[in-house]
Order: sequence, then C-alpha cells, then structure tokens
Amino acid sequence: MSEADDRTARRAVIRDSLGVGVGVGLYGVTFGALGPAAGLSVWQTCALSLLAFTGASQFAFVGVVASGGSPLAGALTSVLLGGRNVFYGISMAPHLQVSGWRRWATAHLVIDESTAMGVSRPTTEQARLGFYWTGITIFVFWNLTTAIGAIAGEAIGDPEAIGLDGAVAAAFLGLLWPRLDSALTRGVAVVGVVLALLLVPVTAPGVPIILGGLSAVVLGLVWGSRRG
Repeated sequence: MSEADDRTARRAVIRDSLGVGVGVGLYGVTFGALGPAAGLSVWQTCALSLLAFTGASQFAFVGVVASGGSPLAGALTSVLLGGRNVFYGISMAPHLQVSGWRRWATAHLVIDESTAMGVSRPTTEQARLGFYWTGITIFVFWNLTTAIGAIAGEAIGDPEAIGLDGAVAAAFLGLLWPRLDSALTRGVAVVGVVLALLLVPVTAPGVPIILGGLSAVVLGLVWGSRRG
C-alpha cells in the first residue's frame, strides 16, 4: 500500500469511528433521563456512566432498581452482562499491545462498538485507530449526554407523565435486538426470558433477571461448544 493509500485508509477509519462514536454517544441522554426516574441522583447517574461505561449493563442496573430490586441485585446483573467485555479484551489484546497504566485505561474503552471497529480492520495500525477513536468518542459523548439527560430527568420529576417509566425496558430491548442475529442467540434469549418470567411471581425483584441471564450464559456456552 502506498503512502497516499495509507493516509486515505486512515482517514476512512477515523471517519467511520467518529460516525459510530457520535451516534452511540448521543444515546447516553436516554440513560441519563432514566437514572432519576429509577431513583438515582444526577451525580449517581453520571458516576455510573463515568465508571461503569457499558451501556447494556447500565440499563440493566437502572431497570432492576426501577422495578424495586436492590442495588446489589442490579450490580450483579450488570456484572453478568459486562462479563462479555473480558472476551472482547482478549480478542483486541494482540492488536493493542499495551501494558501498565495504559492497559487499565484501555480496558475501560473495551465495549461492543470499539471492539467491532477494531477487530474488523485489516492491519494492526487501523485496528488501533478504529478502537481508540470509537471508544474515546463514545466515552466523551456518552458522559456529556448522560449529564444532560440526568439534569432533564430530574427536572421532569414525574417519569410516568411522559412515559419514562417504561423506557428502561424499551431501551434495553433496543440494545439487545440487533444481537439476536442467529438461531443460537434467539434460542438462548427465549429460554432466558421464559425462565425470568416464571421466576417473577416467586422471587424478589432483580433475581429473575440475574437467574435468567445466568441460564442464557450457560446455554450459550453449552450450545455454542456443541455447534463448534
């Protein structure tokens, strides 16, 4: 590849990464608005985006808390969902090759979108560009829009007045739906949902999500290994 072609490829990676980063980052306003609706303060909502920074896990936490579950149940659900990032990190490690404090800082950016924009690149340099430009852009915009949404959500006061009480489930479904792209993922999701629904009448709030999620992880590993 010539130097001109390399520059063109780099610009294309950065352009695509910025597009994904801004688009996903703006969605943080939804999470920000849902935080106060679930009983969190503005600073608690912002702290979740700053420290947890993994969309699905954040929505799961506020979903459990909003339904009456304990913060501990919400945290366990978030950790369960966030566990997939470990495998993302393993797949990106050969491309990033970082150590020390940079390794810890980089790990904070390992999310669905940054990994997807990194592993799909043909060269190590482009993989790094895609990963960092996407991850940093989302981090900045996600936290800014979370703050905006949280302030607006607290000002609204009554989440039911504009339908925010049902937005947690809708937002979480929006994150989940694109990932149901195969018979395996759809089958695992159905089993997890059915189990969770069966447990709702007989367990405390938050427990059905945890056990349903655990069953989905186990089934995914078992069925995936058999298919492999």
